[in-house]
Amino acid sequence: MQQDLRNVRVKKLKEIQQTGINPYPAKAERTNTCQEATKNFDQLQNKVVILCGRIFLLRPHGQATFMQIGDESGKIQIYFRENDLGKEKYKFLKKLDLGDFIQVTGNLFLTTTKEKTLKITAYKLLTKALLSPPEKFHGLKNKEERYRKRYLDLMTHPEVRKLFRKRTKFIDSVRDFMKNADFLEVETPVLEHIPGGADATPFITHHNALDIDLYLRISLELHLKRLIVGGYEKVFEIGTVFRNEGVSPQHLQEFTMMEFYWAYADWEDLIGFIENFYTKIIEDTFGTLKIRYRENILDFTPPWKQYDYCELVKEKTGIDLNKINNQDELLAEIKKKNLEVEEVIGFGRLIDSLYKKYVRPSLIQPCLLINHPLAISPLSKRKQDNPKKVQRVQVLLVGSEVGNGFSELNDPLDQKERFEEQSRLRQAGDEEAQMMDKDFIEALEYGMPPTAGFGVGIDRLFAILSNVENIRDVIFFPLMRPEHEAPERLKESESVENIKNLKINLDRKEALEILKSNIKTENLIKHSLASEAIMAVLAKKLKKPEQAWALTGLIHDLDFDYTKNKPDKHGTMTAEILSEYDLPQDILEAVKAHNYEHSGISRKTDLDFALTASEQLSGLIVGCALVQPDKKLASVEPASVMKKFKDRSFTAQIRREDIKDIEKLALSLEDFIELALKAMQGISKDLGL
Repeated sequence: MQQDLRNVRVKKLKEIQQTGINPYPAKAERTNTCQEATKNFDQLQNKVVILCGRIFLLRPHGQATFMQIGDESGKIQIYFRENDLGKEKYKFLKKLDLGDFIQVTGNLFLTTTKEKTLKITAYKLLTKALLSPPEKFHGLKNKEERYRKRYLDLMTHPEVRKLFRKRTKFIDSVRDFMKNADFLEVETPVLEHIPGGADATPFITHHNALDIDLYLRISLELHLKRLIVGGYEKVFEIGTVFRNEGVSPQHLQEFTMMEFYWAYADWEDLIGFIENFYTKIIEDTFGTLKIRYRENILDFTPPWKQYDYCELVKEKTGIDLNKINNQDELLAEIKKKNLEVEEVIGFGRLIDSLYKKYVRPSLIQPCLLINHPLAISPLSKRKQDNPKKVQRVQVLLVGSEVGNGFSELNDPLDQKERFEEQSRLRQAGDEEAQMMDKDFIEALEYGMPPTAGFGVGIDRLFAILSNVENIRDVIFFPLMRPEHEAPERLKESESVENIKNLKINLDRKEALEILKSNIKTENLIKHSLASEAIMAVLAKKLKKPEQAWALTGLIHDLDFDYTKNKPDKHGTMTAEILSEYDLPQDILEAVKAHNYEHSGISRKTDLDFALTASEQLSGLIVGCALVQPDKKLASVEPASVMKKFKDRSFTAQIRREDIKDIEKLALSLEDFIELALKAMQGISKDLGL
């Protein structure tokens, strides 16, 4: 369909060129923006006005035509009459389409409906668009398409353009605050011999001329500290860093950091400074210190509450980190308390895992976390009164870290020992442990004064303050898997989309055995059974191959226990596990695409969208059952599921947009909920509900 429309436009383009008109002139004239024309209507009424913009609406009515054009400032209605333009010039309007850019000259007037309009006396084609914009300019609905084709998102969603303007204002405010505090803005290398300053897996690249491998920086820290060694006392940088790890609603592999280093200051000096920093840039950008984020009103009015790291861990888990000396002791306590944490390498990683699961999610209002254990802070100075703790301060907000500062370690021998410990962790398999940077150690040996340092991820902080659901909403062009590199699809005749009675070389009994041999978490097995049940009834309803769809629901999370620390691998590893069973490629692609949030793999087929919708809805229905007095699925009604679906706080951990994507399969959300609930009620005994 799009190709047919393009062919029509290409034909018009050639006809325009044959008349001698250049459909892509180099220059345009403009006296006012569209917003100025409407805002200063009274002053401009008796003047000739020249506007430029894209055609957003086109309504021909015989010898008169109304259009709506828009530029960055806004939109305005324009009016053409054959009597004013002449027959040939008016006839040429038929060559114009939605999305074309034109220059129009005329006089402002009010229509009978009191709409401010420009009556056209002359016009000029500026750009002939060959592709049609999103239908009716209502914009792209699919989130992935909006990220992938941000230009169309910006074209059709003025509020998105406004959001990115606000982001620029936010960064300007960050820069102004730092400069007003006498910090020098600097630039440091993106390519490094040794990446450092954070616990993260780096990207590797190759320098052809020097024939050496290099790393993309994971932090701004170590080069900025070298500048402090060199004699600067206050430096900051706003720059892009790169971390080769999973994506989530709050994580990206490429993001913007601001870091500063302040000689002759310590972590206690940071506290008042960063409170002033946050409140100033928030008030400058948003005009208030009380910001709505989902169901919460975040109050940034200082002073912020301060929490002791170890006391919080003890309060939430019952484990006193002050009495724990090594990984084995901590593991024993975790087991004793029946707590679940991710499998990690190293004492510090284990502490961090415990904190992130049981403590951090509870910290909603802006607050400061202090007195961190040494084991989780390899670049921070020890506290003099307690060498097991470090001089560090973190800024926490809605269960996320949005700032991190230290009294920086400037003892080169101590720093070397900590790098060596990190190297041992890398050798043991911790890919995120820091590498030994001998050049940085040498720099410290020349002497670095007492220094405080602080860093903040601009994108995450701005996303939270803007109350958006995903960090990619505040990135112009977030990294996505290219569509043209997607695995080759099956021929239409071979696809599970088109074969109702497809024979699968894996029966349910064997699939269940594979499931239980790979997944040890009981609730995850129940989740797989629920997804299977929903996919089966969905296939029946949509006249799809039931065995194939049910199997996809059953085995889609096979690798979950293996990929907890590598979310971008989730789904891909399942496909590898299943590769020996000669399953249709559609099933393997659906399994990989259901993790599109982290993997970047696009969903394309009905099976892809059905799987993500089904697994997300199963979680919502379980939640609805658990809030019933008897905690039974039998007590849940479709209406109550729909009500909870609309409750943002109840569905905070569920991707509602994925559930709504079922409408792409010509099935209403209400019908889908009813089908899924009946399916899960039919296996309620297996689900323990």
